[in-house]
Amino acid sequence: MKQIRSYPKISVTPKAERSVCSGHPWIYNTEVLSADPYQNGDLVDVLSTHGAYLGTGFINDHSKIRIRLISRSANDTFDESFWERRLRYAWEYRKTVMGNDLSCCRIIFGESDSFPGLTVDRFSNILVTQTLSLGMEKIKPILFPLLYKILTEDGQKIDGIYERNDVGIRKLEGMEQNKGFFPLKGVPVPGSAKTRIVENGIEYSVDFENGQKTGFFLDQKYNRRAVARLCRGKRVLDCFTDTGSFALNAAKAGAERVHAVDISADAISAAQENARLNHLENGMEFETANVFDLLPQLAENRKREYDLVILDPPAFTKSRRTVRNAERGYKEINYRAMKLLPRGGYLATCSCSHFMTDELFRDVLRHAASDAQVSLRQIEARQQAPDHPILWNVPETNYLKFYIFQII
Repeated sequence: MKQIRSYPKISVTPKAERSVCSGHPWIYNTEVLSADPYQNGDLVDVLSTHGAYLGTGFINDHSKIRIRLISRSANDTFDESFWERRLRYAWEYRKTVMGNDLSCCRIIFGESDSFPGLTVDRFSNILVTQTLSLGMEKIKPILFPLLYKILTEDGQKIDGIYERNDVGIRKLEGMEQNKGFFPLKGVPVPGSAKTRIVENGIEYSVDFENGQKTGFFLDQKYNRRAVARLCRGKRVLDCFTDTGSFALNAAKAGAERVHAVDISADAISAAQENARLNHLENGMEFETANVFDLLPQLAENRKREYDLVILDPPAFTKSRRTVRNAERGYKEINYRAMKLLPRGGYLATCSCSHFMTDELFRDVLRHAASDAQVSLRQIEARQQAPDHPILWNVPETNYLKFYIFQII
């Protein structure tokens, strides 16, 4: 029997109804027709124009995404036990798909885990969160202690939860930016904002207070391993190295020489520290440089001194409006890398922007190869690691495109 509904009722357009019925959890501000009184961040019931129940979600007038659905069952009650079940489900999923590889992984991936706007990454003994929707912000005092309880009861050592809410998108949701440790009852605050993780057998120092995003990019974990299989005896150029993860995987795999490049001096410093941690600094060269400038310079030398080039750039576009500019950027670096490599060389290249779809990215690579007068022999086509699950009905969760080619 359906429960009596006490939530404000929101009527939405037929377009929104079709989207929700196809499984997408977002309703935009232009799709709301009428609404009972509510407070931003409240749970509301979404109804069709005929009054049929479509789902329940968090509402926020400040966001273009007016409602983020969390359930399509009219029998759900959104109490503490409901959220505990959701969190346990997410953790059990990671235990299944990651096996013993749980010491550094993404535990909550927003909409993919039905926690819209929430990210939780685990870096050994620390959980690092980003809360980007008002609904999640209001219930995090329930969620975070529950998550701590679930993991520690399962034998996981967790010393604290650190919030990385220093991102501009929070302003669009009507929230302030901040960062710091979340207070957990009875748990002392850690004295450092750095920790160490081991990924693919390589140790990293993670600065979760100041590093990019939550401190380390976990989504490329198995792509790094895939590239490493090609690196023995190779001369490797790792572009956009950040903290050196691809470069270190190449060096550990037996590369003859590794040249790691990033525009950020802080990133290069972190990469050098990670190399020293793993006693891999011999045979590695680190350089602070703009990849867009460096690749043409290397090609002009006409010394085909690299056997493998890795391109792991930041997202060149975060909106549909700038996709064309992003295409030019992706084409430029891939064209330059293809020109730099000898016949028989290898290229690992990716895009982490959702708006640069796989079809667009493949077209960019195809045109870059044509201009460079080379052919691409595909070795692997990959995506993000399974702790960043893709929902087929939510295209926004499918963001990472990763290809490995031989140049012929």
